[in-house]
Amino acid sequence: MDWKIFVSTFGLIFLAELGDKTQLAAMAMAARSHSPLAVFVGAMAGFGLLTLIGVAFGSLITRFVPEAYVRFAAGGLFILFGILILMGKGWK
Repeated sequence: MDWKIFVSTFGLIFLAELGDKTQLAAMAMAARSHSPLAVFVGAMAGFGLLTLIGVAFGSLITRFVPEAYVRFAAGGLFILFGILILMGKGWK
């Protein structure tokens, strides 16, 4: 395992997800359900599955599309979603 990639991925995901709506939803679920272990396992399973899908799709798409294009498209989508959210045209 490449520890440099592991540490940088962990740090990026940890900081990016800190205080986001998923974390707030997990806190609310744990408070409401009084079953923090079930909430933890459910949240980890859901996030793990989403991460697995993202990693699999990312690995697959780079076989057919150059990495630079994938990075450009991802950056463009982040900017587009940010603009739509700022304009109040997010999904409802």
